[in-house]
Amino acid sequence: MKVMIVGGGGREHALLETLRKNPKIDAFYALPGNGGMSEHATCVPIKATDLDAIVSFATENGIDFAVIGPDDPLILGLADRLRAAGIRCFGPCAAAAAIEGSKSFAKDLMKRYNIPTAAYEVFDRAEDAYAYLQRISFLPVIKADGPALGKGVTVATSEAEAKEAVYAFMEQGVFGESGKRVVIEEHLYGYEASVLAFTDGKTIVPMVSALDHKRALDGDCGPNTGGMGALAPNPYYTKEIAKECMERIFLPTMHAMNAEGRTFRGCLYFGLMLTPNGPKVIEYNCRFGDPETQAVLPLLETDLFEIMLAVEEGRLSEVPVRFSGGAACCVVLASGGYPQRYQTGYPILLNGADQMECISVFHAGTIQKQGLFVTSGGRVLGVTAVDKSPRLAQERAYRAAERIEFEHAFYRRDIGEQALKIGELRHG
Repeated sequence: MKVMIVGGGGREHALLETLRKNPKIDAFYALPGNGGMSEHATCVPIKATDLDAIVSFATENGIDFAVIGPDDPLILGLADRLRAAGIRCFGPCAAAAAIEGSKSFAKDLMKRYNIPTAAYEVFDRAEDAYAYLQRISFLPVIKADGPALGKGVTVATSEAEAKEAVYAFMEQGVFGESGKRVVIEEHLYGYEASVLAFTDGKTIVPMVSALDHKRALDGDCGPNTGGMGALAPNPYYTKEIAKECMERIFLPTMHAMNAEGRTFRGCLYFGLMLTPNGPKVIEYNCRFGDPETQAVLPLLETDLFEIMLAVEEGRLSEVPVRFSGGAACCVVLASGGYPQRYQTGYPILLNGADQMECISVFHAGTIQKQGLFVTSGGRVLGVTAVDKSPRLAQERAYRAAERIEFEHAFYRRDIGEQALKIGELRHG
């Protein structure tokens, strides 16, 4: 069986390594892939958004199954195109992917179906947004309506900062068409949690919870990034909260999408805020998160390919999805200057980090040149460790990260630290 993975980041490398455990798969193709993926897949230089080329490649090369990693191709309708060409795939149709592709659609969906979320307003004109910011008494969150690589969000600390975000999104066009419409919403307070879930539209199976770290620098300082690390399971996400989320958020979202004629089949991502008034949805994603995937999938015990087939065939209820009782921590190594300007082309020395016990080094911004891995992006590597507890996993991940060298490398030194300290105080 031939499997094609669309995308070339750390998430896609983690998907590849997990899918490799299935003996039925004879060959992998990655479009475009990365340096690390090239060791076990044939990398093809086709962009994830070049739908025509992807479909042509899949049909001409007899691809049996496609796994779509990033949001953009899903929002553009790649899953629809592949299925129309007779190729089974894992990922929602374009109508369902709108749950990430349009924040205003997602917010309106939650409002219609009483799914807990922050109060909000949607604006198509900058002057209306400015007027609203002058009227409100709370500090808001400004979100670009469309996809923006996880960076189209400003958590304002002042009215001036909120107006600057509206100006950048709507008038300067820093996120292109994605920022021409904005959602301004109430700032929720509490603990964040990410929960990825397999769903075929009839059954929804949450994966192990995760704690993502969006800010570039320690102490949650610096600009928003695509994610600098993740811890799984999330110490804040208790069994009681999980039960409430299933009853008030996960199942209602699946049923809401069905009622809208947008049945979701794939991985549905719930970005949550665990507030004093209960969990609320910050955002939905229509695919596996990055870097949450790199922390969650190493804990999966059930065969991932069998789960994906079951989702595509509408029989997820028949597959017992199991995760280990351990924990995982992913630390992202990035290029100096990320998420703004940074340089690439630097040789990477792993120094045996990838050979350490219970360690996976997932490549993101790398290519191979003359037998060496070389930096090619902002987020370069994700170092994931698995151990018996979140604290042990964190310590093991940092021991491996410290071995790796490339020019101007940096990483956060506090992935999971605040949550772990609170958890240790609770049980101390």
